[in-house]
Amino acid sequence: MKIHPVPFKALGGLYEQDDIKAAMGVITDASKPTGSFFPLPEELDFQNALAAHEGASYAVAVNSCGTALDLCMMTLGIKPGDEVITTPLTFVCTATCAAARGAKVVFADIDPVTMNLDPEQVRAKITDRTRAIIPVHYTGLACDVDAFDKITGDTDIPVVYDAAHALGTLYEGKPVGGRGKASCYSFQSTKNITTLGEGGAVSTNDGEFAEAIRQKKTFGYVYGPSLRVVTIGFNYRMTKAQYAVGLTQIAKVDRIIAARQQRMVRMNELLANVEEIICPAGHGPGHGSHLYVARLATDKVKFTTAQLRDHLKEAYQVGTGKHYPVVWSWEAFANIDHDKSNCSVAEKVSQQVFSLPIFPDTPFEDLDYIAWAVRESIAALRQ
Repeated sequence: MKIHPVPFKALGGLYEQDDIKAAMGVITDASKPTGSFFPLPEELDFQNALAAHEGASYAVAVNSCGTALDLCMMTLGIKPGDEVITTPLTFVCTATCAAARGAKVVFADIDPVTMNLDPEQVRAKITDRTRAIIPVHYTGLACDVDAFDKITGDTDIPVVYDAAHALGTLYEGKPVGGRGKASCYSFQSTKNITTLGEGGAVSTNDGEFAEAIRQKKTFGYVYGPSLRVVTIGFNYRMTKAQYAVGLTQIAKVDRIIAARQQRMVRMNELLANVEEIICPAGHGPGHGSHLYVARLATDKVKFTTAQLRDHLKEAYQVGTGKHYPVVWSWEAFANIDHDKSNCSVAEKVSQQVFSLPIFPDTPFEDLDYIAWAVRESIAALRQ
């Protein structure tokens, strides 16, 4: 095959003329003599559309998934002396949202097939100080939410899902956004939809919880006949242009996800007979398909995942990602109280994972090229 660049792009979804028109419309209106970037009717419209899409009664839009997680920890009253259980295989803010409240971060191990947080491993880490559990729908594959519901039923410990990867994810045919206490979404640039580079939301079926999040995200305001400030709050809003683009993005998210699913299913087919590669589970209908995370079967080869990634880049111009190193490997955790015991599966998996550059507009011939480059790289590194 002819060598050509296939980069790991920074934009995970599709930006089209409707998105450009929406953003330009906000700017054009604001430029008029009486124009402004307020009020924000688009905010309510976007929140309603998101809640409906994700199967939740309420959605509160904020400026990032990290902010959404922070607000959930605040609203749950997480404080020093508490413990919060989460997965080691995730982006750092899934854990630091608890550490920021002074809580001890307790890592439980993952399932070796799904790479999601293992509910039974979570049960083993629960103590009388456990105040919340944060599973991640890793790559867009739904966690075992029934098992986490059972944990909550048995212990009264709330579950807040990190759904940064999981817009459009289904569990047993239904959206995941209404499960647990809340779900936290990301609309950052790499996600399946993006609200001009950053954005996030909390979805929930708990009206009081949604209202508490809403107050905290906007200075503690309660709107009514007269404006009130009822709690300590912040400015965690998205902008008018972001909400406008969010509406065009959410309207086509199912098309975006379907395009990603088709390509990721195809990549599984192309790599199925490569014994050195462990293909990811679950791609197809119901999978959010945010990332295609393959694994190098490190027990079958004498080279590392880093060497494979370097060879793909240097010899074939194929970009890859790393999702993720174990969270406690970040230097900040030298000063953060945490428990990383009994997480051997996550430690092994984190040394195996690498993400291939698959996006909704990736040409199918590029999928053939990527798979060929993987096979050729493995053959070269085996020598």
